[in-house]
Amino acid sequence: MNLGRLRVLVGRWSAYAVVVLCVWVPFTICQQPRYPVAAPSTLPTINVGGGDSMTAQFARMDFAQMAMDEQSKNRKQAEKDRMSSQRLVESGAISALDLAAPAKAVKEYNQATSLLRGQRSQDAIGHLQKAIAVYPKFVSAHNGLGLAYLDLDDTERARIEFETAAKLDEKFPGSFLNLGRLALSQNDFVAAQSHLERAAAILPNDPVILSALAYAQYGTHQYQLAIQAAGRVHELPHKGMGNVHYIAAAAALALNEFGVVQRELALFLQEDPDNPLAPAARNNLSALAGNQRSAARAPGSVGQQPPIMLASNQPPSLPNSDRLKTQLLGIGDEAEGESCYDCAAATPLAELNQPTTQVAALDITAGPPPQWTIHKAVDEVALFFAVTSHGRTVSNLELSDIQIRDDNKPPEKVLQFTPQSKLPLRLGLLIDTSGSVQPRFSFEKHAASKFLQQMLNHDSDLAFVAGFAYAPKVTQDFTADHEKLASGINRLTNEGGTALFDAVSFACWKLAAYPERDRVAKVLIVVSDGEDNSSHSSLRQTIRDAEASGVTIYAISTKEGGGSKTDADRVLQALAERSGGEALFPDDMNTLGSSFDKLRDTIRSRYLIAYKPAGFEANGKYRTILVVAEKDGRRLQVHARSGYHARIEAKAP
Repeated sequence: MNLGRLRVLVGRWSAYAVVVLCVWVPFTICQQPRYPVAAPSTLPTINVGGGDSMTAQFARMDFAQMAMDEQSKNRKQAEKDRMSSQRLVESGAISALDLAAPAKAVKEYNQATSLLRGQRSQDAIGHLQKAIAVYPKFVSAHNGLGLAYLDLDDTERARIEFETAAKLDEKFPGSFLNLGRLALSQNDFVAAQSHLERAAAILPNDPVILSALAYAQYGTHQYQLAIQAAGRVHELPHKGMGNVHYIAAAAALALNEFGVVQRELALFLQEDPDNPLAPAARNNLSALAGNQRSAARAPGSVGQQPPIMLASNQPPSLPNSDRLKTQLLGIGDEAEGESCYDCAAATPLAELNQPTTQVAALDITAGPPPQWTIHKAVDEVALFFAVTSHGRTVSNLELSDIQIRDDNKPPEKVLQFTPQSKLPLRLGLLIDTSGSVQPRFSFEKHAASKFLQQMLNHDSDLAFVAGFAYAPKVTQDFTADHEKLASGINRLTNEGGTALFDAVSFACWKLAAYPERDRVAKVLIVVSDGEDNSSHSSLRQTIRDAEASGVTIYAISTKEGGGSKTDADRVLQALAERSGGEALFPDDMNTLGSSFDKLRDTIRSRYLIAYKPAGFEANGKYRTILVVAEKDGRRLQVHARSGYHARIEAKAP
């Protein structure tokens, strides 16, 4: 089984350890840990489970609070502090060596954790290096430095820091968990399993470690062990970690143990019903049940196995906050050719390599079933793009009007060229429900409802509705029913802070995870002012999630008044344009409806071109895309994403 397309969803909003079978959906393990490494929530730390509050995690890791107060004259309090530190060591929260860190090193470390919390990894590195220079045995500082390097895609330096931490204290599980996560990101499941087994030997009842281990065991084809590890997790408190049941279902599928598949999918849906892969899970449960009924009605017949498609208080929002400036600086220039860490298991554009593998026929009555062909790696790119001339869409292009360059080379072969209007549409409507949009909220909902009614004009089109404040909330799942979608929009209510980046990542993976048999157009409409004060994902990670999930983002700003462009405006532009979409900025609420009308026309007039890239290498590098369109001797403007990260070949176990 080729695991090169597997990814695990990220974000504080939930922890999704997902394994996608049959239908290609790219995922990566990427989530904040509950293990004791002072890692910012934006860093791609492996998990497969999540916490209720990352703030609480950082509080746990604040040495200023957990180190013994040697100056205290209160012996009772000193003894209490000593016992607390010992409990932290025994629980795997910190290394015993860290308790001896001098005050100067602790100060540098705590400054670094503050910067990491603010998603300023580059700035944090200097403080972590100073902490290590003062105290070379500072295990948590080495791990924190490794995680900061990972956020900057420097995997080799990250590995060195994790290995250093592991050698310093072989009894600290966090270092081995980090090494395991790094190996998983590089599709080295054998090494990942080895590291995670060492972590589990130290901390045998940690659900995070066991969940990651189950994923690694799945990758090494030790399916029964993966199921057993998931069972161990289920026996432990594991709130927010229903993802492990999806791993177990995938493992059971590989063993053709359909009863276990049903059980694990049912647990998955029970524990995480809003997971982006929930529709696929429900679809598979329905298919399995239908197959069982067919087999019962016609015993001895040869049946077709159903397709299994496993797959507090916040700072105020400000349109020009330091947080948004940092996020914009952090996205950099992908065209510089940097390697991709957190999309290591992804494929080009994410829409490329659409599902082509069918499940083999299965004789239910005749002995052991054959091994299914779950996935076939096909390196194809499927690119959606729009073309305009003086601001007006151009909808009459032919293939001869298009030139495309992938990594500065023409495609080896063009496989398909078609207007998007001929393809099914999968649309996500994501509306900002935070307090900052309250004055215009009612008008936004009305305009959005009208847009969906006009946008979904094919029986095969589907859409979902979600709002977001602190976290995304789906008020209507995928449906073609206009009334249900309108009702979902009406159920949105104002509340809380603004976690834009988390919500966009969630919606992208939800669109990607819906079970498909053919190519579809995946579009996310974001209605927001572009402000963010609560996300645990970074802007850069969110843009890469859009790339890896194959989703095109269109944004409509809800800010009041015109004026000069703000950082919040630039955030919306970055999200949209990096994914091949467009950001619109209505002058006032009266023009919001016309912005929706423009989006409807733009989306429906896009084109799809699918091709096989020339000279493709599965090395994780960034490959640029250039599309040129000309008609009647006139050069036209093309709106498309500028490139993608190549997948990385999975290492054979």
